[in-house]
Amino acid sequence: MKQQFALSLVAAALILMVSVNLTGCTRSESPAATQASTTETPLAENETVSAETYEDNFAVDISAATAFAQRIQQAVADRDLEALADLTAFPVYVGLPEVGVVETRDAFLRLDSDAVFSPALTDAIAQADITHFQPSMAGFNLSAGSTANIIFGVVNGTLAITGINY
Repeated sequence: MKQQFALSLVAAALILMVSVNLTGCTRSESPAATQASTTETPLAENETVSAETYEDNFAVDISAATAFAQRIQQAVADRDLEALADLTAFPVYVGLPEVGVVETRDAFLRLDSDAVFSPALTDAIAQADITHFQPSMAGFNLSAGSTANIIFGVVNGTLAITGINY
């Protein structure tokens, strides 16, 4: 029952992301004073990076979104599951058959890297136009226009991957 509820929540979130992306529902103006401060965000054991904190996706500076997208592109190009995990908020939706929601970093690192870095995903991420990001309530869509994409957005004030779709 608990698993069905979790899957229903994931399905509802995906429907929202798709509907927002299909309708082009974005907001071009940034709300005033939504950036809070600079913090240290843990990436991996003994590794941190300075990151701006944000109230929501609409408060993210486009240059910060572009820099984050470049980090995702590099992790995917290198087929580096650990680097991708460093950029991910858990739990995360991974749209592979038999996977769905991945609850922890350790569980993510146990996924088959050949499946995660499918040709469709690696091509879509490599060819993604990261110069014209538009935030939405669901976040930022890193894709070349295909169904394979990586969604990232503000999680607890910082940017993180929230979904990987195939």
